[in-house]
Parts: sequence; C-alpha cells; structure tokens
Amino acid sequence: MTDIEIAHNANKEDIRNIASELGLSESDYIMFGNDKAKILKQPTEKKGKLILVTAISPTPYGEGKTTVSIGLGDAFHRLKKNSVLVLREPSMGPVFGMKGGAAGGGYSQVVPMEDINLHFTGDFHAITAANDLLCAAIDNHIYHGNELGIAEVAFNRCLDVNDRALRRISLDNRSEKFNITAASEIMALFCLANSLDDLKEMLGNIVIGYTKNEDLVYAKDLHIEGALTTLLKDAFYPNLVQTLEHTPAIIHGGPFANIAHGCNSIVATKLGLSLGDYVITEAGFGADLGAEKFLNIKCRKANLSPDAIVLVATIKALKYNAGVCKEDILKENVSAVSNGICNLDAHVRNLKKVGVPLVVCLNAYDTDTSLEQQVVIDWCESHHIPVSVSTAYRDGGEGAVHLAHTVEQALLAPNQFHFLYDDSDSISDKIYKLATEVYHANRVEYSEEALRKISLLEKNNLSYLPICGAKTQYSLSDDAKKLGDPKDFSIYVRDIELYHGAGFITVLFGSVLRMPGLPKHPNYEKIDLVDGEIVGLS
Repeated sequence: MTDIEIAHNANKEDIRNIASELGLSESDYIMFGNDKAKILKQPTEKKGKLILVTAISPTPYGEGKTTVSIGLGDAFHRLKKNSVLVLREPSMGPVFGMKGGAAGGGYSQVVPMEDINLHFTGDFHAITAANDLLCAAIDNHIYHGNELGIAEVAFNRCLDVNDRALRRISLDNRSEKFNITAASEIMALFCLANSLDDLKEMLGNIVIGYTKNEDLVYAKDLHIEGALTTLLKDAFYPNLVQTLEHTPAIIHGGPFANIAHGCNSIVATKLGLSLGDYVITEAGFGADLGAEKFLNIKCRKANLSPDAIVLVATIKALKYNAGVCKEDILKENVSAVSNGICNLDAHVRNLKKVGVPLVVCLNAYDTDTSLEQQVVIDWCESHHIPVSVSTAYRDGGEGAVHLAHTVEQALLAPNQFHFLYDDSDSISDKIYKLATEVYHANRVEYSEEALRKISLLEKNNLSYLPICGAKTQYSLSDDAKKLGDPKDFSIYVRDIELYHGAGFITVLFGSVLRMPGLPKHPNYEKIDLVDGEIVGLS
C-alpha cells in the first residue's frame, strides 16, 4: 500500500485518549475534530531525555529522518516507555513541489497525514498573515510620510508556496523579494519564543529597515507587535496528534534547515520534555545544517542540550555520495557504499566535536543487500560507534526496537555538550568556525555587500548574535555538485541578513535562495480528490 492508503486505513485513537496518556486533562487542550488538538498547558519542569535525530547529507531519494524518528518513538512506546515525538509541521511548498510530505512513511507515520501535510490547524497561514501585515504596515508608514526615516527596507513578504516568479518583484517605490514562509523571520522567531510575552517582544525587535545614517528601525516603532501577537495567539499553542501506533506526537512550527534554523518550536520541545521520559525530535536536512543550528541556535536560546544524537544514513545516500547515477542506484554496489561512507565519516567527525553520545542508524530499504549494509555496520564498529539497522518503514515500531535499546545504552554515556563558538566571538570568527569546523572549507571569501552588512552589524553592536548558515543541503560545501567529503575548497559568503527578532544573523553562502522553485514535474500533478478522498499525497 502507498503511504496515504496506510494512513487512510489507520485505526486512530480519539485524541482525548492520547492526551490522557500524557497526563493532560480536558481543560489542557482544544479539540480540532477527534484526531488533533491544540495543547493549552504550559511546559513545566523538564523530566525527559532529549534525543535528536539528524542525517548525513540529503539526496533526492530522501533519508527518512522523520520515519526513523517516528519508528524510534513507537519502539519506546512498545517497550512501555513514556515516549513523546516532537516534530516540525510540513510546508506546502515541498508537498506540492519536489520533496513531498513530511509525516513519515510506510508504517512509521503520524496521522491524520493529509491534514498534517496540508493546512493542519492553520499555523502556517497565521504566520504568513502576520508576516505580510508587517510588510503592509512598513509600506503604509512610508506612504504616509515616513516619519521614521526608513531609507532601506529589510523585511520581506512571504508565501507558503514554491514560486520562483516572486524571487524579485517591483513595488511602487522599490524592488523586493518573497521568502517561502518556512524561511521567514516570523517563522524563525515563532519557533524560538519561550512564551507569548517572549513572542511579542521578539516581534517588536524585528529590524524592518535602516535610516540613511544606518540606524536600526524596529517593528515596535510601528506599534504593531500587539497586533502581530494577536494573529499568532492560537497558532502558538502546540498541536497534538498520534502515530499509527498511538504514540503521542507534538507537531509545531516548520522552518527549513537549509535556509532557516530547521527546528520545531521551543515551547513544543519543552512541553514534550515536561510530559515524557523519552522525547524524540529531529532537525532538518543534514547534520551540517539542521543539527548544527539545533545545537548552536535553539539550544542556546532555550537553555537545552540533547542527551543523545541519532545520525541516519541510507545505502542509497552513500552510493549517491560516491557518484552513482540514478539508473544504477538500486543495483548492488559494495565498493560504492565503501567510497560514499566518507560522507558518513564527515558528519560523525562533526557530531563527535559537540560532546554528545552518538548512535548511527542505517535506515533500511528493501533494495539494500546484506553485503552493502555490512559495510556500514563494520565501519561503525571499527570506529567504536554504536549502530543499529531500522526497518521502521516496513515494520513500524517493531523495526526500531533494537535502535531504541541502542539509544538507551548511549544515554548512559558521558555528555559534555558545548557550543561551536562563543557569543563574544566576532561575526567573521563565527563564520570561519562554521565554515572550517562544520562545512570543512579551508578559506572563506566575502562579497562586498556581505562585508558592508557585517560592518553595519558591528556598528550597531550586534556581533554577539549566533549565526544561521543558509546554503545548499546537498553538499557540505556551498556547491551542490561537491559530494562526499569535499576537500580544499573556499566557501563564498554572498550576503548577510539580520534576523534581530529571532535573535540570529543569517549568512547566505553561494547561490542559495529562500524562495524555492517548482520542478519540471511537481508533486501536485499526482495529487487529486477522488470520491471525497485525497490520493497521491506522500
């Protein structure tokens, strides 16, 4: 059966039963039908272990972080552990574009899959509306005399659709560009706020532009932060759903990891940690992107640290990183797996630097051969790295029980988590550490515009902020064609953008864009409504 057929045949529990399993009373949530709810309860004291799921460099085939995360949560649930999943909401851009949905796959899914992948409870729409109200307010202020003296606007409109035509638009008085909602600053700060009061303050601290003297102009100067918070009030409550095996899943927020910070909301994570003993979360794309930002941005803001990290790899991804073409990717090729394991090695070396116990999970496909899988197992064992093969896609939680036991053992190991850089480091020093320690570049080059922006930020005493690297997800470098573990290359800083409300500086490497385009044959061609049921969604 297809993913959506499996989801349609799911025997879902009433969401009230799932909430009760978490110790929530009916006054702690608002029902959205019988299969999803908004949790009103505030996080309390942390009691759970936080397990971060990440992956090697992604490929067009998908590595299955969400599938592994859900399978691991279900496995703990099968072992009678109090486990909670805390995941991101999918963006409709990839759903209708190239990647597809993000609710897991096979027998390792969260449901209702269609709702989660589409409008869900309206959070993305609320974030889009708040973002574009602020944009309208900026242009309205300029139209009515520009009392604040905005000479350069520094905040962009957004839309939760892949639309390359919106990468550059002309307004009455200037040109502008759209971001996809998942890359917007309001999405970023929404996921980094600790409370509604914190959210309002962060919204007010958005830098919307600069004066001719290069002074900062804030959203709060427009007296709009209250209205923006009002739009986001209901969206700020985390969403509760369930897996196919009735494990509770809190899903909230959805920033991309290649062009944003790639993590679900802090309030959802803290809520999970106050309700569950084992909390499984994921960070988008490869460990050089989502995991790095989880560790250096989210953990810094939330005062959290992971208790263990699971690094997902697939045989297809290892072959891809060895240069195997699409036509041959399913053919047994033990030597290609060996050659591609350099990418796994690169991510392992990176993650070992942060001091958190690490487990490698080989996410198995039916097309893998035992000889190919053995290459990965042998490599991990020779490097003294705990490893487990997951078949959660095919077998649900049962297929990840060994992984759960392996993670439990890893949780007993010493944890000496530390950040990649200090707040006191200069912006250029932070960029250099990220480029050399995580991306493995040996030099950094800057555009004149990037240098100008760094000077402007330093002038305004903003060097203390962490940095959010935006680059291609397909390579450790800023060139998608440099696969495996690239050596002896420079990385190019094209531009710098301040996300002051969110509390970080975005560094755009290479040619990365924050409004994706649609592929030649988008996923929307497969999606339809037939006899009242959605088909083709995956």
